[in-house]
Amino acid sequence: MKVIQTEFAGLLEIIPEVFSDLRGHFFEQYNQEKLTGWGISSIFPLEFQSLSQKGVLRGMHFQKPPHAQGKLVRVVRGAAQDVVIDLRKDSPTFGKWYSTLLSDQNKKMLWIPIGFAHGFLALDDDTIVLYKATDFYYLETESGVIWNDKTLNISWQLENITSKPILSKRDEEHPSFKDAFYF
Repeated sequence: MKVIQTEFAGLLEIIPEVFSDLRGHFFEQYNQEKLTGWGISSIFPLEFQSLSQKGVLRGMHFQKPPHAQGKLVRVVRGAAQDVVIDLRKDSPTFGKWYSTLLSDQNKKMLWIPIGFAHGFLALDDDTIVLYKATDFYYLETESGVIWNDKTLNISWQLENITSKPILSKRDEEHPSFKDAFYF
C-alpha cells in the first residue's frame, strides 16, 4: 500500500498493491494497522454506497461538529472526479480545493480528514462510490457548499459529460463558500 501526502495537511491518496492474474485481481482495500501509521486511526461506524449515472454531481457535503466526519472514499465501479474543499480556518490551504480521479481501474482511495467538504462527479454510467465515515449521520449537522461557487472556481471535468451536471435539489441550494459554516 502506497500512501501519498497531498499538499493539504492530512488529506491522503492511498494506492493499494494489486495482484492480478488469469483469475482477476486481489488487493488489500483496508488495513487499519498500516493506515494508523498515517494518522488514520479512526474506527468507521458507518459506511455509505452510492450508484450514480454519468454526469451526476453529488456535493459539496460535510457534517458540522459535534458530528463532523472523516471519510475514506473509493470507487468500486466506474470513475469519478473526487473533490474536497478545506474548511479548516487555521489551515494554510483554507478555502482551497483538491481534485483527484478515483476509478475501478486505478483502485485509488482518498482519506478525507474532518474539516473538508466532499463531492464527486460521476464520469461513467453506473459509478459506485463507497465510503467509510468516522461518525454517524445526523440531519441537524448536515451542511454543504454550492458546487459551482464563484470564489472557489472548482475545475469540474464537465467536458467529460454531455450536458450540465445532474444535481439533487439539496445540492442546488447549498450556500456559497463565504456563507457556509467553517471549522
